[in-house]
Amino acid sequence: MHAESPSQYARTNFSVGSKWVKHLSKDRLGTFLDGRYGDVNLGAVLFTERIDDSRHEQPSFEEAVKQEFVPIKKGTAFGPSCACFIRSYFTNHWVKVHLKIPSSWVKYERVQFEFDPSCEALIFDTSGTPLHGITGGYGGERRVEYVLSPEIRRKGSVDLVIEVSCNGMFGNGDMVASPDDNRWFNINSADLVVPNQEAWRLMWDFNTLRQLSDSLPGNHPLQNQALIAANKIINTFRHDDSTSISRARQVAEQVFGEGWEKKGDRIYKEGRGVVQVWGIGHCHIDTAWLWPYSVTQQKVARSWATQVDLMERFPEHRFCASSAQQWKWLEQLYPKLFDKVKAKVLSGQFHPVGGSWVENDSNMPSGEALTRQLIFGQRFFQSRFGLRSKTGWLPDSFGFTGALPQIIREADMPYFFTQKISWNNINSFPHTTFNWIGIDGSQVLTHMTPVGQSASPTWVDDVKRAIENNKNQESNDKALLVFGNGDGGGKRLRRIRAAANESRETLLPLVSMGSSVDEFYAAVEKETNEGKSLPNWHGELYLEFHRGTCIIKKGNRKSEILLREVELVATLASLQKHSYSYPKDDIDALWENLLLNQFHDVLPGSAIGMVYEDAERIYDEIARKGKKLTEDAIRVLIPSSISLPLEDGVLSELGKGRIFAVNTLHFSRKEVVTVPLIGPAVFVNSLKNEAVQVSRGGENGYVIVEVESGSMAPISLSLDTHTSRAQAFETPSGDFVLKNANIELKISKGRITSLYDVVIGRELIPEGRDGGLIIFEDKPLFWDAWDVEWYHLQTGRPLQFESPRIVETGPAYASIESIIKYDKSTIKVIISITALPATEIAGSRSNIRFDAEVDWRQRHEFLKFEIPLDIHHPTATFDTAFGNLTRPTHRNTSLDIAKFEVCGHKYADLSEYGYGLAILSESKYGFAAEGDILRISLLRSATAPDPIQDQGYNSFAWALLPHANHFYDSDVPLAAHLFNSPVHLRHVPDVVGVPAGIQMGLTHHGLITVEGARNVILETIKRGDDDDYSARWRSRDPTVILRLYEAYGGHAKTKIRIDSRIGVKKAALTNFLEDVKSELKLETAPSLDRPVGSDTEDTILSLNFRGFQVHTVKLTVAAHIAVSQLDGWINILRI
Repeated sequence: MHAESPSQYARTNFSVGSKWVKHLSKDRLGTFLDGRYGDVNLGAVLFTERIDDSRHEQPSFEEAVKQEFVPIKKGTAFGPSCACFIRSYFTNHWVKVHLKIPSSWVKYERVQFEFDPSCEALIFDTSGTPLHGITGGYGGERRVEYVLSPEIRRKGSVDLVIEVSCNGMFGNGDMVASPDDNRWFNINSADLVVPNQEAWRLMWDFNTLRQLSDSLPGNHPLQNQALIAANKIINTFRHDDSTSISRARQVAEQVFGEGWEKKGDRIYKEGRGVVQVWGIGHCHIDTAWLWPYSVTQQKVARSWATQVDLMERFPEHRFCASSAQQWKWLEQLYPKLFDKVKAKVLSGQFHPVGGSWVENDSNMPSGEALTRQLIFGQRFFQSRFGLRSKTGWLPDSFGFTGALPQIIREADMPYFFTQKISWNNINSFPHTTFNWIGIDGSQVLTHMTPVGQSASPTWVDDVKRAIENNKNQESNDKALLVFGNGDGGGKRLRRIRAAANESRETLLPLVSMGSSVDEFYAAVEKETNEGKSLPNWHGELYLEFHRGTCIIKKGNRKSEILLREVELVATLASLQKHSYSYPKDDIDALWENLLLNQFHDVLPGSAIGMVYEDAERIYDEIARKGKKLTEDAIRVLIPSSISLPLEDGVLSELGKGRIFAVNTLHFSRKEVVTVPLIGPAVFVNSLKNEAVQVSRGGENGYVIVEVESGSMAPISLSLDTHTSRAQAFETPSGDFVLKNANIELKISKGRITSLYDVVIGRELIPEGRDGGLIIFEDKPLFWDAWDVEWYHLQTGRPLQFESPRIVETGPAYASIESIIKYDKSTIKVIISITALPATEIAGSRSNIRFDAEVDWRQRHEFLKFEIPLDIHHPTATFDTAFGNLTRPTHRNTSLDIAKFEVCGHKYADLSEYGYGLAILSESKYGFAAEGDILRISLLRSATAPDPIQDQGYNSFAWALLPHANHFYDSDVPLAAHLFNSPVHLRHVPDVVGVPAGIQMGLTHHGLITVEGARNVILETIKRGDDDDYSARWRSRDPTVILRLYEAYGGHAKTKIRIDSRIGVKKAALTNFLEDVKSELKLETAPSLDRPVGSDTEDTILSLNFRGFQVHTVKLTVAAHIAVSQLDGWINILRI
């Protein structure tokens, strides 16, 4: 019989052999790195050598080489954080350092300079090239080491210059508090050190094992394996035995795989072969937030210099960066670093993404502003690197308009990335990877990282969430892991390597490095059959959070409109006059500044106060320079004319002449306009004679203008017999009434109790109800300036229009004034009506206009205006970029409940069959529709992060516009445009011997008009981006760009009529980047303004639109038009 091998199992056992106490074994892991045992645990052996030498000096960078340096040492305090005596600005200090490396240190694997100023800093070489970013202090973002290159170590010494910025990674306050202007910092360390690299690797191994034990399900084999290995490491390590470190690391290999680290970046080629998680570096740098723009410029240099260094040490490292503005700052302020980054772009390691100028807010900018975000971004990337981004990148914006998919696609991008919707505080968004379909039907392949962060710290739990939180596993199992923070860090890359090896079980997904964001999306597109197997999401991506950020944005709205007008008149002037050069560089500079202020923490109002000092300065500059550009162009079109109202410097220039109205919109208008009666007596007396009405105090004249689209006309002398009279009067019962032939409003006991349609005899306010100003408590849970919560609606208190008095009684303009005293605030409101309807559309009703001037002194209160309506419909309609959105008026579901405060642009409308009412806005973006109540949000009073947000003087206007028929058959969008874009009044002097009012050759029809479809709006006329503006434009065929959109949500067939004098040679449809998509057929029709006997013909282009579609048309016009042909476009002719 065959003898069996003897068993090794012991016969006797006298040991205790207790079952392990798992939770204590797990808790024990914290002691291995804890400071309580720092003298005997792993922390005691992390550094082999350290030299503390105090020879550090402090000049400015530019003058560093010629300064007499002042010695400083560790512990030196510097500050304060804010140079408020100059203006609100974070301060900077400069330190010059000479490092001498002992020759004996050549033997060490790594030598580094450890510099901890307890704040942020940037290390330069003496030529001014940024080398590495520093984040001081002891938070999780700490990064204080600069690794010295082998060349420096061989040389034995190096001189460095360090810019020290007096701010932490998150400014100088906490997330929701204003910054500490008197914060001081200390030099915590300035040492030359030799790290014990093997000890550091053990620390990283241990941390990864600990994360595995913390993140994986309890009692899972891999979790137990990691926990056992981590405890064995503690048992193996001895702080006084250097050989114990390598033995402890061998324990870690039992989990990570034998020899895993030596494989380096080859490790990503191993494993099961199906990559689920694609890792790419990114540090989400807010262009401004808890710090001003100037600090962001430094943050960009610090972070990106570090990335270049990491790419040298980790070949697989890929890094993506958005925001062309940040790239331009780097190019302007740190050109040597820009060249290094550009080299990495061209080598495929550093990836521009997003295609936008900044990571903008996408709710409040106009459709045209959103297009410019992408036009300016894409053109910058193409001009510097010869490439365009394919992925829209807005990870942190506060919700996304339904117009965005079309805008992204028209900017040559098929993909979109975000994560912000994961912040919803009521409903969990149902998708991770999906087709986002916009309001016009355009789609973008969208991925919302299941990790839930745009700058993940890359813990094991992040890798795990990339799969566990993926809500579309049935159609796509891939996830994008976007890792890093402000200054990045090498340990993150190493940690990914540790988790990316073949020894793992299927509980953790494979992680891949070395690819781009665009490559990730291309892989998803391919494996989902070009997105056909993905679910669809239609319309806006509404963020159920940060709903309180759509209040006063006057500078943004006014700047958008001003730049539209600048481009229009400058385009016409460039075509009319040879000597006038289209000021493209100047216009682009203004656009870049406006786009900068549309960053997603600036425009919404969620930044610190000093950011708004910068923003207001930028808006003032846009207004000043834009006004001058407009004036220069109009003076080409209307020589010798003077803008009204007058400025002091031009009063003496006025003589006899006439007042003309210039309409920059592309539909006709007839309205009452106010003109201040100031200037020389001859001018004032002449104006009084032309005014339909003079104010009671004699300071203003009221004139009537009637002007076609995009043209100019003189003011009218009187109301015609068919025009109603505006009235304001007090009834015997003490009620105040504003009235004309179509609308009547009544104020009773300080509230609006009646809004009556005179034409059809319909009362719009339900019996027993009233409207007016209302104030709410505003106490969000945490994010003060960002949030307003649903419960604030339970706290409303109506305010009365106190002590109303009649100001003007008509016939052209009638008004009532009320001054409301509320707590510490004063609210002055003028409610007015004119004799004319809002638009020239048949059946149009008149606006009831509210002009408010507020001295606002409240804290945590919210001012709104509301009107209850005898109108019932389950949805209300709100203006958005290039179209409109409908939202529920009921609260049936949690999705409906979440939309208690919504973003709209120029109007919000509640309609039923046959009738409706809109609130028009000229600077507000917050609205609500609750049952039969329509509201507009006027002022908030948050105290953090800006303690004086909206405090002090505010002025704004809104209007009520009743209308016959449902919204879709109304004139609301046209009226809203008119409400936001008043006519320009010009004084035109008499031509010598000929009064200006006797004979004029004005164009009574716009040079470019839309015919046949009132639902199509011509939004933009500008010159082409690719024209050569460095020479006389007539040296080659110039181009003119038109942008049009369908505004109601239906199909349209329209014709664009282009005046014969423009001389169109060819026309094409393009995308936003002006790439030609298709040629357009040129048709002709008799000119509208042709002289008798003339056979001149205008150019006609036929266009078809689907609902909310945007078309961009490029016109190539004749390069040699005779000047005589252009005379009289909008010019005065002699008799």
